Amino acid sequence: MASGLAALLDDIAGIAKIAAASLDDVSAAAGKAGTKAVGVVIDDTAVTPNYAVGFTPDRELPIVAKIARGSFINKLVFLLPGALLLSVFAPWAIQPLLMMGGAYLCFEATEKIFEALFLHGEHEVDGPEDLALSSAELEKQKVAGAIRTDLILSAEIMAIALGEVASQPLMIRAVALMAVGIGITIAVYGVVALIVKMDDIGLHLAKSPRRPTAALGKGLVRAMPTVLSGLSVVGTAAMLWVGGGILVHGLEHYHLGPIPVWVEAAAHAAGAVPAVGPLLGWITFAALSAVVGAVIGGVIVGVLHLIPKKKGATGH
Repeated sequence: MASGLAALLDDIAGIAKIAAASLDDVSAAAGKAGTKAVGVVIDDTAVTPNYAVGFTPDRELPIVAKIARGSFINKLVFLLPGALLLSVFAPWAIQPLLMMGGAYLCFEATEKIFEALFLHGEHEVDGPEDLALSSAELEKQKVAGAIRTDLILSAEIMAIALGEVASQPLMIRAVALMAVGIGITIAVYGVVALIVKMDDIGLHLAKSPRRPTAALGKGLVRAMPTVLSGLSVVGTAAMLWVGGGILVHGLEHYHLGPIPVWVEAAAHAAGAVPAVGPLLGWITFAALSAVVGAVIGGVIVGVLHLIPKKKGATGH
């Protein structure tokens, strides 16, 4: 009896050690994967606040919550099972799908630039009823647009993470990707919620009887329009350099054309500069990727917008 109990305890201790080792493997894999995806996480954080701008304060957090919910669904319901299935049955399909997503990001960013330059002020709202209807419709459209953009950025995050844990057993891959998806979503949308409510925080601080606190609050209120406007620009630029970067890596993967070689060579040369090399190399790669993204996005915008309009004009 004693020997049987001792054997059982030994078995339990062995199982505990295996479980602890597995948890260590998952933690290490998730940490490594999350670190590799940090660049896209920053882009995601810069892009999203733009979708909650222009609404009344009582709608800002609900909009962020809707987008965050959509992001969780994107990562855990669609992308996680899809990534695992692709990694097992069709690893060759991951790169083409990423390139399609990158092209969509480039298109969306270039379309925003095109509309800002040429189409602003064309749509007018006539009355209060139209304004209310337009606000509700605008919220719905912005949330849907944010979730679509999040799907592409989340796919890139999960793909990068998958690449880092591809050699791990399937279960560790699954748990690590789940940990990355949940952790990144909470971090991104927590920061986004803080950004969009910063002006309200500033108003609260401005009422403080303490002069330094009140001055800080007033400074936040004055700065937030500029910060949000700047984030809108950064978000559009982020879509260009992330989408362009995906396409550059895809072209390199398939050995198509000299563009990836030129971009990598320029980034490598910039990275060789003493002291600031790593930062300068990243900036060079991001800037050239954005140029590639703007060119490809411009072609798609031209095909989808300009050519149909030209045909319509000649048809009258």
